[in-house]
Amino acid sequence: MSTYRVAQVRAAGGPFELAEREVPEPGTGQVRIAVEACGVCHSDALFVNAAVPGVTFPEVPGHEVAGRVEALGAGAADWGWQEGDRVAVGWFGGSCFHCEPCRRGDFILCTALKVPGWAYDGGFAEKMLAPVDALARIPDALSASDAGPMACAGVTTYNGLRRSSAEPGDLVAVLGLGGLGHLGVQYAVAMGFETVAIARGAEKADFAKQLGAHHYVDSTSGTPVAESLQSLGGADVVLATAGNSPAITATVDGLAPRGELVVIGADSEPMGISPFQLIMGARVVRGHPSGTSREVQDTMEFSALHGIRPMTETVPLEDVDGAFQRMLSGGARFRMVLTNG
Repeated sequence: MSTYRVAQVRAAGGPFELAEREVPEPGTGQVRIAVEACGVCHSDALFVNAAVPGVTFPEVPGHEVAGRVEALGAGAADWGWQEGDRVAVGWFGGSCFHCEPCRRGDFILCTALKVPGWAYDGGFAEKMLAPVDALARIPDALSASDAGPMACAGVTTYNGLRRSSAEPGDLVAVLGLGGLGHLGVQYAVAMGFETVAIARGAEKADFAKQLGAHHYVDSTSGTPVAESLQSLGGADVVLATAGNSPAITATVDGLAPRGELVVIGADSEPMGISPFQLIMGARVVRGHPSGTSREVQDTMEFSALHGIRPMTETVPLEDVDGAFQRMLSGGARFRMVLTNG
């Protein structure tokens, strides 16, 4: 019997443990992936802690997966995949094809979205099964440890900007310089926006400039963030990557007329925005989810073309508990990535 290792938790909020499982054969419309790397995302905590309905235990999280196709189930080859192909799987882990959003082609809003680690075992493992529609092709220029985070953090920031109202030359501000924000600044610069990075502390100014930002706003300087943005002419778009509702709220009055606030940083607390703030400036606030497998592939191709990479710290699968705790505590700088081999 051939086996492989997974990193699982047996009960909500429990510690990780390594377990051996029998290698499964992919079913119809599935592939088996030999996982090479998997990013540790803050959203994984939702599943580990059973903070969303439908989580079953033992739980194997992981939705920033990069690896190679190891075996194909019936029908998978019809999608153009073959053994050995390098693939990534992100938050978008497959769709139902028949709900109303799917019928309209808006697959990321599928009402039965198959998120890895929620709908099926994720990438904190040496192998995993995934639906064939979840696969994105990894460009040769990207390593597995770079590609994994692109499937969630990367595509979310990339799509948030390219689906926004901003045009080249517009003033675009990125709130936060963490796991999402450090990618958002790089994408904004590559897309031709006059880019403002907003973060806490004067010491981050040099880092923001290293990422390519044209301006830096220290939110702790004593000058309101909105005032700083207005002194630059007002932001046409603010990409809010920080999961902090008060910090997001503080940017609204920094928007230009008809400016747009794009929220991708998750926080359960409400934002303190009044109708008056929106009406008088004809401003728009919208949330943005992740992206489909095709959009993950777009993100990776754009990143390869422009030399954009996530900043990562890699650790072997057996160190999963430490990596997960570092992510939760904020001790990890940018993205923790689990690797095999």
